[in-house]
Amino acid sequence: MPARRPFLMSAALLALPAVLVGCTAAPTLTASGSTDSTSLVLAVPNEPLNVHPLAGYGQHGAAKVFDGLLEHQADLSVRPALAVELPTPSADGKSWTVKLRGDVRFQDGSAFDGKDVEATYRALLDPAYASPLRSRYSVITGVTEVTPPPTTTTSAPPTTSSRVPQSTKTVPVGSTVRFDLAQPYAPFPDLLVLGIVPSETLTQPANVASLKPVGTGPYQLEEWKRGESMTLRANSSYFGGAPTVAKVTIEFIPDDAARVQRVRDGKLDSAALPPAQAKSFENSDVFAVLSQRSAGVRTVRLPAANPVTSDPQIRLALNYAVNRRSMIDGPLAGRGTEAYTPMSPVLAEYFEPSAKFSHDVPTAKSFLDTGGWVTGSDGIRTKNGVPARFSLVYPAGDTVSRDLATAFAADADAVGIQVSTSVGAPTPADAAIISVGDPFDPDLALYPLLHDSDTKIATPLEAARATTDPAQRAVEYRKMQRTYVESPSMVVLAGIEHTYVLRRNWTGYQAVVDADTQDGTWGAWWNLSRWQPR
Repeated sequence: MPARRPFLMSAALLALPAVLVGCTAAPTLTASGSTDSTSLVLAVPNEPLNVHPLAGYGQHGAAKVFDGLLEHQADLSVRPALAVELPTPSADGKSWTVKLRGDVRFQDGSAFDGKDVEATYRALLDPAYASPLRSRYSVITGVTEVTPPPTTTTSAPPTTSSRVPQSTKTVPVGSTVRFDLAQPYAPFPDLLVLGIVPSETLTQPANVASLKPVGTGPYQLEEWKRGESMTLRANSSYFGGAPTVAKVTIEFIPDDAARVQRVRDGKLDSAALPPAQAKSFENSDVFAVLSQRSAGVRTVRLPAANPVTSDPQIRLALNYAVNRRSMIDGPLAGRGTEAYTPMSPVLAEYFEPSAKFSHDVPTAKSFLDTGGWVTGSDGIRTKNGVPARFSLVYPAGDTVSRDLATAFAADADAVGIQVSTSVGAPTPADAAIISVGDPFDPDLALYPLLHDSDTKIATPLEAARATTDPAQRAVEYRKMQRTYVESPSMVVLAGIEHTYVLRRNWTGYQAVVDADTQDGTWGAWWNLSRWQPR
């Protein structure tokens, strides 16, 4: 089994935000009124439906309340968390063995062991629990505790965590668990960041919304005011040491402008903000502006249920009609990268630079002409009596998606396609602005997104997930992208940079490649439990 190679990140990306946070005057009074910076108030656009791993919470790890067997590092590689060491694959790659720590307890006081791992993953795969992550883990065919806890100990691997002293500290070894897979699967270690819960809480199939959020993580859920905020308290018994930032309040504010105002009013210490709004804090002595590359690409989903958006010539025409550079310079305030397929440019080793669309209005019009879409007296094209008209929906309060939708509609209008934009939840016939992508491996986002769209696309996707050879996987993914641009199923607009503001009161921030969304787990606050007051 070849060694896994982390994606490369720019040294400037890693270093600059740390400098921004560090070079400042004396700490200011925090949003909660704390003078010692042991509490922090942050804001994100979206509220989770449930705080439980089986409900999809913290699927990238860093879930604060929960630990996985492994955890991601800043360079996107993995290291042991509840495991003693990195998992060992079998010679054929169809099973992985994981040795567990024997010194961990859940927040309810119960001991962690292999039975908890078994129960968590089996519930995840059980249709009775209806976990939204079930398909993501479908490659797993079995999870078994193969050995009980031994009495010997082993040395812990070196760690960069400030919670665990770097020394020859020994860690008691607990159970050993084996995962059996339907086939070799290269990104399998990335799935082992799933939070583990006590087996006692999973004795009967249940709706995941009813499950209590009990984990082993550095924080415990203290209070959840639905529709408003969530409060986390430090787990004083955490096996890695209790976090110094002892109280974290996460406010859920969908409206971008409202988050900006909360920052200006001193009511927030940190927030996810659109690039244009974050730019206004660049000269602030109180807040640093943080920019992180993201594996997410902002996309116009074109539904197959709509006779206009399902037309291959319409899809091609729209991909040539959109001015991606203008969208980056405008709605994204320069914080983005031109993207043409759902493969993010951030995943450099798999990205195919030749798979692209130029901004070419005459070519867009020629596709429509060839496809039988005739321009009417009102400038709108029709085909067999059907006007080239559809609705494009974007989330409420999301100014970036709103502005991208507006720009997209103007570009479509220039070639005779009328797009009306609106706020809300899309119907099956509506186009929608969505964000897709995964920072850790392309299969995790692209397979569920594209596998059923086209057999020519499905073939390289299947081949890429069936091999563990990085070079061969890159060949297949690049083939997929070249095939995609011949018959696109959506309009990818841009790769997004995520921007945040952070009060200059803490050290420990590390830039990472973001996921497609911004929440309170992965992202700017992924290693929050290791931050220290200045």
